[in-house]
Amino acid sequence: MKAIVKGRKHPTLNRFGPGAQAVFHGLLGLFSLLCIIPFVFVIIISFTSEESIRTIGYSFRPLSWSLQAYEYTIRLGDQLWRSYLNSFLITIAGTALSVGICVLYAYPLFRRDYQLRGFFNFLSFFTMIFGGGLVPTFVICKSVLGLSDNYAALIVPMLFSPFNVIIMRTFFQTAVPTELIEAATIDGSGEYGTLTRIVLPIVTPGIATIALLNALGYWNEWFLSLLYINKNMEIIPLQYLLMRMQRNADFLAKNSSMLGADASRAAMELPSQTLKMALVVFIVVPIACAYPFFQRYVVAGLTVGSVKG
Repeated sequence: MKAIVKGRKHPTLNRFGPGAQAVFHGLLGLFSLLCIIPFVFVIIISFTSEESIRTIGYSFRPLSWSLQAYEYTIRLGDQLWRSYLNSFLITIAGTALSVGICVLYAYPLFRRDYQLRGFFNFLSFFTMIFGGGLVPTFVICKSVLGLSDNYAALIVPMLFSPFNVIIMRTFFQTAVPTELIEAATIDGSGEYGTLTRIVLPIVTPGIATIALLNALGYWNEWFLSLLYINKNMEIIPLQYLLMRMQRNADFLAKNSSMLGADASRAAMELPSQTLKMALVVFIVVPIACAYPFFQRYVVAGLTVGSVKG
């Protein structure tokens, strides 16, 4: 069966009727709800009172509402907002530096005229299979590089990712024709000029994808603070601060009977269950608000190479 449109014949085997499209739209809508409902459930639980959780457990319709978890978190005052600012600074600086390093490393690997291309390809791939381990990394970062109680300790260990380099190199290979680079060279463009004025505008979706991956990594990172921040608590990010809060709350809840009457009373008043959900909201909302700015680039990146005109 063929349909004639403007004098040209197009096969209709890959087209779906209204009924099939309705089914696919319904399935996609159901899948979207399955992705959104857990986060909505987390928000509801964060506003639920502890008494309601003890009585009926987690529910979309709690017996009573409460802001106790958020009040307990906001009592941190300046430390909370300082950690928020630290997380934003670390995420922005780390993402910018890591994307720059990734692009500068992946671009020569894409160029077939680069003589050491095979060696550096092997070098980046080798580190994905064989890692030095936590102890050698800790010794090098803290003793050799002096990454301790400073912002560099929270940024430098995550600057280079071989996985991101492979993704970026694939974007270069898919989206940038070698003939374009040759034409720019003939016109007298230098290597850096070709990269910044010709290549980078073409691979903007790839850069946005890498930036999103790096931003998520830096925003959710707390283990580096546990390793390298011992004295200067003013530079800890939000995730590490909230993790310490949750750890202290769990300690009080488990050992309240051994700490005296005052500690037992404080543990009873502590929103241990709703606090976990409130911390999730504090962490997820900022990065969720940032995602729409990357969305159109990520969608474009997913379709790179799928259409040729």
